Amino acid sequence: MPTRSKQPVHRQHPILLFSRNFIKHPRMLGSVIPSSRFLIGQVLKQVDWERARVFVEYGPGVGTITRHVLKRMHRDAQVLVLETNGDFVEYLRGAIPDPRLHVVHGSAADVERVLEERGLGKADYAISGIPFSTMPADLRESIVQSTHDALRPGGAFLVYQFSSKVRADLERVFASMDTSFEPLNVPPAHVFVARTRTNGAGTPA
Repeated sequence: MPTRSKQPVHRQHPILLFSRNFIKHPRMLGSVIPSSRFLIGQVLKQVDWERARVFVEYGPGVGTITRHVLKRMHRDAQVLVLETNGDFVEYLRGAIPDPRLHVVHGSAADVERVLEERGLGKADYAISGIPFSTMPADLRESIVQSTHDALRPGGAFLVYQFSSKVRADLERVFASMDTSFEPLNVPPAHVFVARTRTNGAGTPA
């Protein structure tokens, strides 16, 4: 009897794909379901959509936030996503056929190199939901510093977390930071908006 061929990853239901990967890699994802619309709204309300031209996202998963960014950003803008999970990389490449989206199978710690290789220059915003609380301190510190260095003056690192552990690293590296809390998510999440220094005129360069 012939065996049924496996369904391509990009044709699988995103929530089921996300949940299966949470079961396999709970420390990498932190939640069994993608971010809620309330958390997405809390994170993305920080963005100046008219000005921004380069976005970076770490750990996009099944593209829950990525799709919102693509929908709202300028037609000339670009999004670079860095994902270490091969299933999610395959899913994103097949499910979101937008030429403005660059899907890279790699680590957030390499953001500066990847931006340079893609000819994207400095980023206006970096977005991250990767669980900083479960990674080694040296890797967490490396990602925070690399992100700071990859952003334009006045750029922002938008971080949503289920733990506040990364706060001290953000405060140490970035010029300023605002915090908020979104209870309407599973689980509830902290939101950190860490900004780089502006240019001498006090506005983004």
